[in-house]
Amino acid sequence: MSFNKPLFAALLASSAAVSPLAFATNGYFAHGYGIKSLGMAGVGYALPQDALAAASNPAGTALVGNRLDLGVTWFKPDRSVEIHGNNLGPAGSADGKYDGNDTESFLIPEFGYTRQLDERLAFGLAVYGNGGMNTDYQRNPFGAYGSQGGAGVDLIQVFVTPSLAWRLNERHSFGVGLNYAYQRFEARGLSAFDNAMTSEAPGKVSNNGHDHSDGWGLRLGWNGQLTDSLSVGVAWSSKIKTGKFERYEGLFADHGSFDIPENYGIGLAWRATERLTLAADVQQIDYSDVKAISNSVDVLFSGHPLGSEDGPNFGWEDIRVYKLGASYALTPQLTLRGGYSWADQALDKGETFFNTLAPGVVREHLTLGATWAPEANHEISLFYAHAFSEELKGSNSIAPQLGGGEVDLQMQQDSVGIAYAWKL
Repeated sequence: MSFNKPLFAALLASSAAVSPLAFATNGYFAHGYGIKSLGMAGVGYALPQDALAAASNPAGTALVGNRLDLGVTWFKPDRSVEIHGNNLGPAGSADGKYDGNDTESFLIPEFGYTRQLDERLAFGLAVYGNGGMNTDYQRNPFGAYGSQGGAGVDLIQVFVTPSLAWRLNERHSFGVGLNYAYQRFEARGLSAFDNAMTSEAPGKVSNNGHDHSDGWGLRLGWNGQLTDSLSVGVAWSSKIKTGKFERYEGLFADHGSFDIPENYGIGLAWRATERLTLAADVQQIDYSDVKAISNSVDVLFSGHPLGSEDGPNFGWEDIRVYKLGASYALTPQLTLRGGYSWADQALDKGETFFNTLAPGVVREHLTLGATWAPEANHEISLFYAHAFSEELKGSNSIAPQLGGGEVDLQMQQDSVGIAYAWKL
């Protein structure tokens, strides 16, 4: 069977159109994949629980049996910006409070399928949202600089990960997954920076509708049963070099490039009792290796305009994420879950101006979850997650050429998800 890439991309775009992603939680990565994992703060390297296992560690594809998982998450972020101390002379000031929640909530679907091909080899397919950026300002934070209308960005990333996993023996599994990533992006309300003074490609900064790009990457993983009660998992995902956003080559560094960063981690899962399982993950996300994410806004007035190879963007740094989760089988039919995670701050205090478009500053999450299995071959899983309010106060965040002053970012969020699973 041939692979019809244009048709496949169209299907992904249609799915994204009806269920746009907003901000994820760790930078723009989701805090976990699969409703069960999401209820345990996203742990998954050493504890595969459903057919979305390959989204964290493809070795888990061989450990969850034959199953089909369908889920959806309702996601409600709260993001806002305050600008103070700005002075544009006769042009006035950008000072004020700006609410980025004109679009208030979003639906994020997920799909997973796994099947044992023989006693040792298993196949899986996971479809999920890696994350994204979405802000929608009815009152434009850049209006004082000359931008017209509302402002915001919409970045969607959809992942499709087919995987194969092989059980070397009863204690060790190895997995490989291909990550196909589809991205869609739009920027609005940035016309003040859409000129030859600030951009290398005027006319390709703002208000050009949606553009898309895609690319492929590799994910490798191992799961090992160290003792009867203790397992370890390790996984690595390569950087995905995607096509460029040609309609926005004057906005993102390197002429519209927006690659997906390398990420990797390790996890432990301990079956403390017959009912209680504890798990912990450490995840590294290397944002600094992607120019469109890591380049500092400071270079804007030093010979590096928007869209140039080393042009300014978000100034994000690499982060490390720590996750702790627990599950308890209250009865044979009911399992309860909980978790807590915290992460490094991706943003520096001097980078808040450009991140008005992407105030992804939350760092801590508290999660709850449960699975009810009314029959042996059917499950219903739920989770709730709260990302605690985080404020990042700017420090020398607005260049003197833009009137100086500071930009303070604030964000918190809530999400609720449900999934239904069939054991095949």
